[in-house]
Amino acid sequence: MSEPTEPTPEFRPLTRQQIERREDETLAPWACRSAMSRGRKHPEPEHPYRSIYQRDRDRIVHSTAFRRLQYKTQVFVNHEGDHYRTRLTHTLEVAQITRTMARALRLNEDLAEAVALAHDLGHTAFGHSGEEALDELMTGYGGFEHNRHTVRIVELLEHLYPDWPGLNLSYETRECLAKHRTRYDRPASGDLSPGEQPPLEGQVVDLSDAIAYNSHDLDDSLAAGLIAESQCEQLALWRLLRDQIVADHPALGEGGPPAGRRTRVVKTLIDAMVSDALTQTVADIQARGTRGLDEVRAAAAPLVRFSPQMAEHVQQIEEFLWQEVYGHHRVIRMSRRAKMFIHRLFGEFIADQRLLPPSARERIEHDGLHQVVADYIAGMTDRFCQDEYRRLFEPFEPM
Repeated sequence: MSEPTEPTPEFRPLTRQQIERREDETLAPWACRSAMSRGRKHPEPEHPYRSIYQRDRDRIVHSTAFRRLQYKTQVFVNHEGDHYRTRLTHTLEVAQITRTMARALRLNEDLAEAVALAHDLGHTAFGHSGEEALDELMTGYGGFEHNRHTVRIVELLEHLYPDWPGLNLSYETRECLAKHRTRYDRPASGDLSPGEQPPLEGQVVDLSDAIAYNSHDLDDSLAAGLIAESQCEQLALWRLLRDQIVADHPALGEGGPPAGRRTRVVKTLIDAMVSDALTQTVADIQARGTRGLDEVRAAAAPLVRFSPQMAEHVQQIEEFLWQEVYGHHRVIRMSRRAKMFIHRLFGEFIADQRLLPPSARERIEHDGLHQVVADYIAGMTDRFCQDEYRRLFEPFEPM
C-alpha cells in the first residue's frame, strides 16, 4: 500500500500587490518601489499582476520606435555588414549590463530595464551624424537633441492607445530618460524634477550605456579593419587585460586566433568596468550614509560611477575611439553622406509639405512645419531614409 500524500497546494500567479510587497522585502532602501511611483500623466487602472514599471517595459518593447532601432546606425550603416552592432543590439547590450548592475545593487530591475530599453528611442538614422544634421537644421526652432526627442516620442508621438498620446509611462521612467547622461548626451529634464539627480536605476543605465559602447565600438572597429589590434596597445587597460588572458590561455597569444583573443579581451573589459563600478558605487553609498531615494536625488553628483583609476582608463578608451574610429575616413565619409541625405530631405519637405504623409501633415497646425519635418526624419531608419532620398531625387526610382 502506498503512503498517503499531501494534497498539492493550489497554485496562483503573483498579484501586483504581492510583487510590490516582495519589492519592500528585497530592494535596497535607495531603490524605487513600484507602489511609491509618482504615477502616470494620464491616470489608468493598475494591472492585476504587473507592476507599473513592468508595464512601462512592455509598452516600450511593443512601440514602433523600438522596432525601428533594428535599422538605425550605431557606428556602421546597416548595409555594411550583418554582424556589426545596430542601435537595437546596442540597446539590448545596455539592458543586459543594466540588469546585472541593478540586481547586484538591489535596485528595481523592471524600472532599470525599461529605461535601458528606451534610452535611445530618440536617435535619428545614421547615429550622431543624423542628430547633428537635424540640430543644425532646427536652429531657430528649438534645435534637436535625442534625449529630448526620446521623451517626445514616449509622451506624444507613439500612438498605441486611443485615450491619450504617447505610451503614458511612469514619472520615474520618463525622468530617467530625460536626464540620461553620458559623454555624448546632454540631459534636458524639463519639468521632471529639475536640479535633482535621477534615481539610481537611471544612473545605472547611464554607466551601462558607456560600458556597452566603449567595448563594442572597439570590437566592431577591429572586426571591420578600421583599427588594428596593435593600435590598442596604447590603451593601458587593454594591455593589462590582454596579458592576463594570454597568461591564462597561451593558445590566444602571439600566432593565436586574433578574433578569439579580441572577443575574450572585450568580454573581460566589460566585466572589469562593471565590477569596478559596483565596488565604487557601494563604497560611495556606504561612505555617504545614503538611506533612501530622497538622498540620492539631493546628491551633488551621480552615485553610480567608476573609481578614479577606472575613469582614467575609460576616458583613454573614449579619446582613442574618438580619434581612431569616429574620425576614421570611412566613418567621416559615411557621416558626410548621411548629413547630405538629411539636409536635402529636410529642405524638400519644408519647401513642399505635400510630400509629407497625411499623418505628419495633420500635426503641422499644432506643432509647426519645422518640428513636424524633424519628427518625421528623426523617425526614419537608415534604410528608409536612403529609400526616401532615392524616391525624391533619383528620377527613375519607383515612387
